Amino acid sequence: MLQPCRKLAFLVGVAILCLSSSVAQAPAPEQRATSTPYTGDLSIFDNAGRAERLQINRVMDALGIIPGKRVADIGAGSGFFTVLAARRVGAKGAVYAEDINPEAIQYIDARRKKEGLHNVKTVQGKPDDPHLPDSVDAVLLLKTYHEIAQPVVLFRNLRHSLAKDAKVGVIDRNGDGTNHGVGRDVVIREMKEAGYKVIQQENYKKDGMDYFLVFAAE
Repeated sequence: MLQPCRKLAFLVGVAILCLSSSVAQAPAPEQRATSTPYTGDLSIFDNAGRAERLQINRVMDALGIIPGKRVADIGAGSGFFTVLAARRVGAKGAVYAEDINPEAIQYIDARRKKEGLHNVKTVQGKPDDPHLPDSVDAVLLLKTYHEIAQPVVLFRNLRHSLAKDAKVGVIDRNGDGTNHGVGRDVVIREMKEAGYKVIQQENYKKDGMDYFLVFAAE
């Protein structure tokens, strides 16, 4: 017969073994479906009339982008929005063109030199961290959110770079994640989990497919 102390130790050991087995067999959390990032000719994003269709001036107004502000373009791609924001913030402002694709970074570097955009800086980010500097006043993700596999982690890391009262904008289209779109309700839910609240939301088209959301850190 086991002595009381040895019996207690035996029971504790069995409990730990069972718990370890249960944890090891627990299924991994399901990851939301995402779209494969575009890797083709980046110049297609600068097609004529795109700025008007996306109402970029109104978007910049909503995000408070004015001369002297520090702006981040996450998933900058060709630098389409980067260039427009750089012209608005002027010489005293700054625009950080962030992308995880090294080819996009090279493309924007060449573009900013060619166009003389001295207030643009490129940032090689990671899927879960944009690695932006401190005190960013406004952020935009233009048709990029549906490609982010770890949005909650990424936006939690982004919070460390945001200035007080900074705004984060998301332009995307409703979809299932795989078709270069993601539901606005999904974005709002994930952003809330990351510590943000939605302060503005609008439709771009009458069919309700494209939307514009603005968030602030809580």
